[in-house]
Amino acid sequence: MTEPAPHNDKHVPEGGDDEDKPQPTMLEQMGGVSGLIYSSLPVIVFVLVNSFFGLTAAIWGSIGSAVAITVLRVVRKEPLQPAISGFFGVAIAAFIAFRTGSAKGFFLFGIWASLVYCGVFVVSIVVRWPLAGLVWNALNGTGQAWRKDKPSRYGYDIATLVMALIFAARFVVQRWLYQSDYTGWLAFAKIAMGYPLYALGLLVVVWAVRRSDKRLKALAETEPKPETDAEVEARLREKYAKTPTPEV
Repeated sequence: MTEPAPHNDKHVPEGGDDEDKPQPTMLEQMGGVSGLIYSSLPVIVFVLVNSFFGLTAAIWGSIGSAVAITVLRVVRKEPLQPAISGFFGVAIAAFIAFRTGSAKGFFLFGIWASLVYCGVFVVSIVVRWPLAGLVWNALNGTGQAWRKDKPSRYGYDIATLVMALIFAARFVVQRWLYQSDYTGWLAFAKIAMGYPLYALGLLVVVWAVRRSDKRLKALAETEPKPETDAEVEARLREKYAKTPTPEV
């Protein structure tokens, strides 16, 4: 008769203990090295093909590379959402380049999208719903307790403002390059001001999250715990037991 396998006293929920799983690194949260390559490839293909074969070939080359990336993700069983959103982004950029008849038109959608994103982040701060805190806590299901704590909300305000400044910088620099007809430098700026600046913004968001979590944990420990029914009953019994019986 075999002995039963040893087991831990700690209950492990079905499907494994999530706490034992390694937390994704910052690079993994941003799509990893492959995500950086995938996002840069259609832009590089467009610029290179446009230099040698013209605009039409560059448009089809960028779309073809986006399709190839999507197929590769399917074959490798990687998440499709980044590939699909990237494909539609390339398709829109290619369509604008085709309509404008200019290679620099390929970057026009991203330039104005940066301005829109900047505006959304700023507005979220003004209405006291900083987008960095709203999105992070919604994705992690941690509720809205952070909004009731001013220091926590202030930290998310800073993180949201940093993200707004990142998009503002992208708009200003790339808009100037667009107006100056520096198509090659525009492609370089699009890549260089993509993941590197997002990494900087993510660092500030992580700082705000940790700061808020620490604050909320400390507040939760200082708050009195609500009494259970048994504790309420015991307290009432003790109260009335000490109350003297009135003489008749």
